[in-house]
Amino acid sequence: MSNPSSPPAGSARLQSPTFRQALLVWLKIGFINFGGPAGQIALMHRIVVEEKRWVSETRFLHALNYCMLLPGPEAQQLATYIGWLLHKTAGGLAAGLLFVLPGFVLMTLIAIAYVSFGELGWMQGLLLGMQAATLAIVVEAVFRVGRKALKHRALYGLALAAFVAIFAFGVPFPLIILAAGALGLLAARYAPKVVLSAGRAHDDEDEDLVTPRAATPWTLRVLLSGVLLWLLPVALLLIVLGARNVYTQEALFFSKMAVVTFGGAYAVLAYVTQQAVERYGWLQPGEMVHGLALAETTPGPLILVLTYVGFLGAYRNPGSIDPLLAGVLGGSLSTWVTFVPCFLWIFLGAPHIERLRCNVWMNAALTAITAAVVGVILNLSIWFSLHVLFGEVGRYTQFGLQLPVPDVATIELPALALSAGAMIALLVLRVNLLLTLAVCAGIGLALEVGGWS
Repeated sequence: MSNPSSPPAGSARLQSPTFRQALLVWLKIGFINFGGPAGQIALMHRIVVEEKRWVSETRFLHALNYCMLLPGPEAQQLATYIGWLLHKTAGGLAAGLLFVLPGFVLMTLIAIAYVSFGELGWMQGLLLGMQAATLAIVVEAVFRVGRKALKHRALYGLALAAFVAIFAFGVPFPLIILAAGALGLLAARYAPKVVLSAGRAHDDEDEDLVTPRAATPWTLRVLLSGVLLWLLPVALLLIVLGARNVYTQEALFFSKMAVVTFGGAYAVLAYVTQQAVERYGWLQPGEMVHGLALAETTPGPLILVLTYVGFLGAYRNPGSIDPLLAGVLGGSLSTWVTFVPCFLWIFLGAPHIERLRCNVWMNAALTAITAAVVGVILNLSIWFSLHVLFGEVGRYTQFGLQLPVPDVATIELPALALSAGAMIALLVLRVNLLLTLAVCAGIGLALEVGGWS
């Protein structure tokens, strides 16, 4: 492939990175992908579409639509999909693994520090600054993606309807996506200008990207390899250690979570908390709250909180080995069975999804789904903003509404000031992203150490 260079002004030509160049960028993304799914999708869009121009807007949204339909962390799966587009299976593995690996290592170190030293207030201050900076990326992405994806007034209406449905009424995410897809198919029949002229057409500029055919032998190899990597360790633990062993319980429980987390981690975290605390006794309620807070402010998918849960569960039931080693093994096992299926869904489905890019009916459905996804991203962005800027966020549940309501008295003024400064730096002054994150992290740490956070 050609060595990429910065595209000239006004050029629409996509760039073709070498594998090494892509590897370095995925590693960078792995260390700075804060902000949950909204922030992570925004970050990838900024780097992969806007700055590097590795894929077009249309291709990015096409991949995002598919990933939003899958169980598991959609942002990590989107990274895997884009990595696969650029460099086939090796690219998908590299992008997906590097998206998770820094966060996994950090969560493991946090868990070790927690059981060794207790409270980690200084780290919360450090991560608070990074989270506040991420808020600026999230705000920018909502407007940028929305402006490019919503090319008809009817699509704006669909995005608004999806936002109201999930934000105000708590309608399940899969139901919103299915309804949007059905509306897209109807529009293709009765109002084709809405969905067939909205930019879903095949992009000539994407022609250089690989689109391997989904041949039957390939599909079978991927399926067999994925199932063996995922379920063989679970079966061996069940046979060797028995169903009551903590490792077996974690492997079975988190494997189940891997196939039911539609719409991201938020949909099942309440259930995970209940089971981990009340049924298995792996950790205390307060510890789960700390784990969620740390997962929300560290890089990587929010579902990496399962690394923390798996660590504490095994640490407190170590058997005959050192508790810290048991914790590391438990956290690693929990992470393995959670993320191996994510690669399986992409490598199995992406070739088929790519072949359907030029299908009129599929494009019509995906155009409508894209509009709904914009509404869902807006919902995630507001959720993220509320939890960054307010210490307590309740919920109004009268008359069928399920509105998040922040306690104004708990507004976090340092977070507000940091977020405002980061927005000015990134959106107005165009300061480098890494520099903005580093400065915000340093200020957050100083505020915590000085007792002003």
